[in-house]
Amino acid sequence: MSIIEDNQRTELSEIGEFGLIEVLTKGIEIQNKSTIKGVGDDAAVLHYGNKETLVTKDLLIEGVHFDLTYVPLKHLGYKAAVVNISDIVAMNGKPNQLIIGIGASNRFSAEALSELYSGVYLACKNYGVDVVGGDTVSSNSGLVLSITCIGEASKSDIVYRNTANKGDLVFVSGNLGAAYMGLMILEREKQAFKVDPNMQPDLAGHDYILERQLKPEARDDVLRILKEAGVKPTSMIDISDGLASEILHITHQSKLGATIYEEKLPIDITTDLVSKEFAIDPTTAALNGGEDYELLFTVSQKDYEKLKEIKEITVIGHMTDEAAGVNLVSRSGTQVEITAQGWDAFLKKDQD
Repeated sequence: MSIIEDNQRTELSEIGEFGLIEVLTKGIEIQNKSTIKGVGDDAAVLHYGNKETLVTKDLLIEGVHFDLTYVPLKHLGYKAAVVNISDIVAMNGKPNQLIIGIGASNRFSAEALSELYSGVYLACKNYGVDVVGGDTVSSNSGLVLSITCIGEASKSDIVYRNTANKGDLVFVSGNLGAAYMGLMILEREKQAFKVDPNMQPDLAGHDYILERQLKPEARDDVLRILKEAGVKPTSMIDISDGLASEILHITHQSKLGATIYEEKLPIDITTDLVSKEFAIDPTTAALNGGEDYELLFTVSQKDYEKLKEIKEITVIGHMTDEAAGVNLVSRSGTQVEITAQGWDAFLKKDQD
């Protein structure tokens, strides 16, 4: 049954971001042989010449995706570039070019926007990406950034979300929840500033989680590690909306279930301490926080021996029959269903 019924007004807050994407893309018909993969993954895949072209886009809006009260413009530019680069990496591809669209009001000076762009250029330098064009317009609703990243990969190297297999092991790179706890620190200090504009922010000891929020990195190093180990993931996605949302993307598109073990989730000690300071379960931060931009991927069990000693990645579960559902096994052994509680641009809880 369609999400939208005839003669009915459906509020975006009722169906959320992913429901809206389903509505808007349901009728798409591919008309060109060069379109290998359209909507539904981290990037589109287009066939030109000997390699596949990967294309992805992100739209970032002031007041929705970032708050200039505490986000420096250079950091914003860096992050805006990296979140797009990360999508290409999540396809096991190499990012090559970036196109920037910007909408800005006259409250921004040329110097301020140059600072923003310096962050974009720094990210591109770090990842070997060229800025090849863009557009600038006036905006009446604050700062708006629209960035497109173009990359490439051989057909045999591309990894999709819908190709996991029953019995595959589920891995994640790095650690989870740090970016979210960095955001909590920044929001706390913003509220304190509102009460007393003369106060100095208390950010001491939180460098790691603040950097994870303000200056994330795409995990292209993990791709190199996997290649050196002789392992190609069977499916992969980057963690932008939270581990729970991303594992549900893989299971839904691969038509499988999954079992994730709470005791296996990699959580940094700083994330653990700060989450408890905010009375937030560290597991909740890891599952639902988002913006970690780590890689979530599945591999065949036969490749486990090649990966078990690699410190940058952690096995956290395995893929199961679709009928088994997607579940988290707690430290006490209790099994609970995993639901998508992470960021959704249109759900009311994320608008408040």
